[in-house]
Amino acid sequence: MSTGSSDPKELGAFLKARRAGLEPLQVGLPDPGNQRRVAGLRREEVAQLAAISTDYYTRIEQGRMQASLPVLEAVARALRLSEDQRTYVFELAGRAPGGQPASSGREVTEHCRRLLDQLTESPAVVLSDTMDVLAWNRLAAALLTDFAEVPEADRNYVWLLFNDSALRDRYGDWAAGARSCVAYLRMHTARGPRDPRLQRLLARMTPHADFQRWWQTREVAVQGTGNKVFHHPVAGTLTLDWDTLTSSTAPGQHIVVWTAQPGSPSQKGLRILAAAAQRAAPALALDGGAREDLA
Repeated sequence: MSTGSSDPKELGAFLKARRAGLEPLQVGLPDPGNQRRVAGLRREEVAQLAAISTDYYTRIEQGRMQASLPVLEAVARALRLSEDQRTYVFELAGRAPGGQPASSGREVTEHCRRLLDQLTESPAVVLSDTMDVLAWNRLAAALLTDFAEVPEADRNYVWLLFNDSALRDRYGDWAAGARSCVAYLRMHTARGPRDPRLQRLLARMTPHADFQRWWQTREVAVQGTGNKVFHHPVAGTLTLDWDTLTSSTAPGQHIVVWTAQPGSPSQKGLRILAAAAQRAAPALALDGGAREDLA
């Protein structure tokens, strides 16, 4: 049974990109030597590995056939897809197993805002599926950028990462961080490829060659956990771990929290930054303006 909005065109493009990145020897097929005219696997080879007809696979890749769950599983195995890539394929096919499409709701609950307020030593933001910044705490504004001063139309993490020079400079490895965000964005968009907010964002990102190049690679990733290095003018160099929490009542909203190892110089740096932010705006709410109605 279909559980979401399918996007056969993107599904076909994604499968084509994945087979182009595989060689016969990687999937247990004999090496044809120099006789191949194209890089990667041919459609008939993917079909062979998935135990389906070449015509059936071709129609899937061309967007003329909606594949069944068993066939999608077989194709995912044939293409050696990672768990994130497999999830993306099922989302694109409108057949995410065992789940429902994510809610597009943008209203952040009072409970969630209270949680952000009480994270006084950990920067935290709430992101939508398309990485719009829906809410934040004071320390996130101090670490990254003053979101309250950013026009709502520009309050998107991907947009800011490519357009806010101060934020860009704070990343220890901007290219790696930006490329990861592009992969997270593409992963989320499988659930709503025709979302007007997504379409507007993609149109606005057209001038950015790096974004366009990384978007076309069709790399996907779940925004789970990781590590980032920031260079901050007040707090110095901070090495922070980040985790993403998704609410069961608002699956289209994702809380990203950065933390430092206890007793580390980075924890000391966050405390210095928190104290500086408190002195700079003692009368403001801890969410730095995040209580605006962003719906």
